Amino acid sequence: MNAAAQTCEPDGLNILIIGINFAPEIISTGVYTTGMAQFLARRGHNVSVVSAHPYYPEWCFRKGWPRLRYVRSALDQAHPSLSVIHCPLYVPGRPTGLRRILHHASFALTSLAPALASALSRARPDVVIVVAPSLLSALTGLIAARVSGAKTWLHIQDFEVEAALATGLLKPGGRLGRLALAFEQFVLKRFNRVSTISAPMLAKLPQKGVAQDRVRELRNWADLDLISPGPVDAKMRATLGITTPHVVLYSGNLANKQGLEILSEVARRLSHRGDITMLICGDGPMRSSLHQACKDLPNVRFAPLQPKERLGALLRAADLHLLPQIAGAADLVLPSKLKNMLASGRPVVATANPGTALADEIGDAGVITAPGDASALALAICELVDDPVRRLAMGQRGGKLVRTRWNPSVILKEFEAQLLELKDPTSS
Repeated sequence: MNAAAQTCEPDGLNILIIGINFAPEIISTGVYTTGMAQFLARRGHNVSVVSAHPYYPEWCFRKGWPRLRYVRSALDQAHPSLSVIHCPLYVPGRPTGLRRILHHASFALTSLAPALASALSRARPDVVIVVAPSLLSALTGLIAARVSGAKTWLHIQDFEVEAALATGLLKPGGRLGRLALAFEQFVLKRFNRVSTISAPMLAKLPQKGVAQDRVRELRNWADLDLISPGPVDAKMRATLGITTPHVVLYSGNLANKQGLEILSEVARRLSHRGDITMLICGDGPMRSSLHQACKDLPNVRFAPLQPKERLGALLRAADLHLLPQIAGAADLVLPSKLKNMLASGRPVVATANPGTALADEIGDAGVITAPGDASALALAICELVDDPVRRLAMGQRGGKLVRTRWNPSVILKEFEAQLLELKDPTSS
């Protein structure tokens, strides 16, 4: 921890955050861990972050980053009470089940030294926060907390063990699968607080042995400063070389737990619609296979992830957003991209079963079709494209929903209050 981070305001906390994903990554859980750290630093808390070298969603080493060295970064020069150290780790080119375990284990190992350095510093943490994934790094957090005497908070962005089982990365009943589930239960019982992002995911925690009084909700939030409703962004469409009247967009990580195989099937069913372009914007392990599956489809266009400052324009370039998901993962993860989709004032067409977290969150702001049913998804797209009045109404409902349910100021201030209460129960 740097010298400027050795002190904090009288009522501030010393906070250690351990999370494998962080800025400069611009999608998924790293966005929220970064936002959490910046918010707490700006509120006068002394925040140290232990993260990994950026690799997501490309699953490869970033140019300019050393593979074997630790890297310190000054993320927010205006707030020197925030310090970040990036740890080296193993990054598999093809993240299979075993390779993912080795990937997460490497971060748990390399993050231990900087976490212990923080725990033994003059500004010992009052609270250690671990963000899962990666659950393996929870051990690092527990060790640092034991050394420093800190309280512990585990925040679960997705139930990675069950998601790995649902997507076939781990075999149900196999030795690795059983071991992973046992490790998950071991870890969950040892944190003072365990939070997650949706009602069905919250309901799972007591089922996994977490006492109800230790369970908290910590929702992801929309970037309301960056993303807002508005007319179609024709400039962005032109930049991407799109000339059709309508655009349906999938933007984000291209990985197997999203059930993205359906996109090529849907595009094929829409190939007779010369007025619709399917835009797939993102990076990840499935990019090459998706590209191959769509190579003969002129109605599909691929684009890389856009810089953060262009995200709002990208989302407004669409008429509607696609959010595929496999049935087995519907209550294990709640895609972080959903909030910004809704914030753009566009309806969301998702694949999920009724009553799941994803279906409940979308509500009347979009359309839900059965997972894996390409015909139903294509039909829903056509119906919305051909009904601009319905599209507008759904988009307006989504915009209102985001402002009330995923407002960052409300969510993060409540989280801060809970951290203060955890450190000093008499303060509540």
